[in-house]
Amino acid sequence: MAQQTPGPSAGSAQAPGPSTDSGAEERRRLSGGAVASLSGVVLLAIFMIQNREAVTLRFLFWGFTWPLWLFTLTTALIGALIWFGLGVMRRHRRRVARREARRD
Repeated sequence: MAQQTPGPSAGSAQAPGPSTDSGAEERRRLSGGAVASLSGVVLLAIFMIQNREAVTLRFLFWGFTWPLWLFTLTTALIGALIWFGLGVMRRHRRRVARREARRD
C-alpha cells in the first residue's frame, strides 16, 4: 500500500524555503572527528581483545596484578576525561575573554 502525502490545501500557509515533499532524503555525514573517534574505539577494542593476559604493575611502593585489557581501558578512560576537561577549560577561558572584550 502506498502512503500518500496530502498536497497543499488552499487554506494552509506554508513557510518559504525548500520543499520537504520533494522526496529527496537528506544525508547525515560523519565529521572527521567522529570518524577518528570511531576508528580509535575500534582499534582499542581489537587491542584489548588480543591482550587478555594478566600483568603485574609496580609504581613506587604499589604493586598489583590486573588483566592488560582492564588496564588499557582504565588508562584510555582517564585520558579521555583529561582531554574533555582540558577542552572545557579552554572553552571557559575563551568565553571569559569574549565577555571582557565586549566590556571594553
